[in-house]
Amino acid sequence: MAIRTVLRMGDPLLLQKAAPVEAFDTPELHALIKDMEDTMTHMNGAGIAAPQIGTGLRVVIFGVGANPRYPDAEQVPYTVLINPVLNPVGTEVEDGWEGCLSVPGMRGIVPRHQRLHYTGFDQYGKPIDRLVSGFHARVVQHECDHLDGILYPMRIRDLANFGFTDVLFPGQEMQDD
Repeated sequence: MAIRTVLRMGDPLLLQKAAPVEAFDTPELHALIKDMEDTMTHMNGAGIAAPQIGTGLRVVIFGVGANPRYPDAEQVPYTVLINPVLNPVGTEVEDGWEGCLSVPGMRGIVPRHQRLHYTGFDQYGKPIDRLVSGFHARVVQHECDHLDGILYPMRIRDLANFGFTDVLFPGQEMQDD
């Protein structure tokens, strides 16, 4: 389909709450998901949310295979997640570095729930129900935050842990999530 422009932090559309998807398995929904896939792949992202490409719907995609950017992270299966509902499991929170396609060139330490139960639907309306932890849980929380108008810098507790990737990690080639 098409590689779309990713909105950057400061664009008011990124601060809006996205609307639920009402109809599944439609040509419009499939076209949106294909555009999201093309854009995420082109930018080497771990995930992307529909609001990041200017579409205010509750749709995220994510997936991480063997990736040199995340050498210690477990693989996350490619997933189309629509109208997600996230529920933390337990109270354990873990700090970790995050980046974002909408905040290019920067990283920050963000607290996220270690374990997560999430539900939603795929593009055909088939239910998704998963219990996840670690990096998988972090990716889902990051992407779903976009559906509520939240960018990861809004969750950083200490701005001393936020900066430009090339300054924080000199000599390491990192791209944005």
